[in-house]
Amino acid sequence: MTVNQLAQLEDPTSAPFPLEPAFRQRILVVDDDSMIRRLNTEALLYSGYDVDAADDGDVAWELIQQKNYDLLLTDHQMPKMTGLGLLRKIHAARLSLPVILATGAVPQEELEAHPWLQVEAILLKPYTFDDLLATVRNVLHANINEDPQIRPPDWTGQPLPNRLRF
Repeated sequence: MTVNQLAQLEDPTSAPFPLEPAFRQRILVVDDDSMIRRLNTEALLYSGYDVDAADDGDVAWELIQQKNYDLLLTDHQMPKMTGLGLLRKIHAARLSLPVILATGAVPQEELEAHPWLQVEAILLKPYTFDDLLATVRNVLHANINEDPQIRPPDWTGQPLPNRLRF
């Protein structure tokens, strides 16, 4: 059922699922490239997630200490603090946070040398919005409880707005 079909229902309480999810998963997007950060943030917001953004690892670390996140989507090669530097801080603080590393160059040697730097998925740049959203959904789905009230938004079949298309 599409959003338009739901809007046409005479009794919205008879809809098979709520229009607004009771629980919106919170994602932190970290990338020093302002265009990539903006596009990722907008695509995730449009897909029903609650999203914050940071332009480097230092800012991200401050946000992580202030808020609870369900997922971290981070670049690796950034000034001030790399993505893996941020993961080290998260690990040292004993925080549990699923991570998607979205990067142009995978730091394979560093990941192999430090297996405790837990990364649930790697998105190699350039990637598509479909790749981004599918990876986010898969990682979040793998990390949520079996509670049927808590699930990622169903964005499949919904086209992205024109401003998010390349």
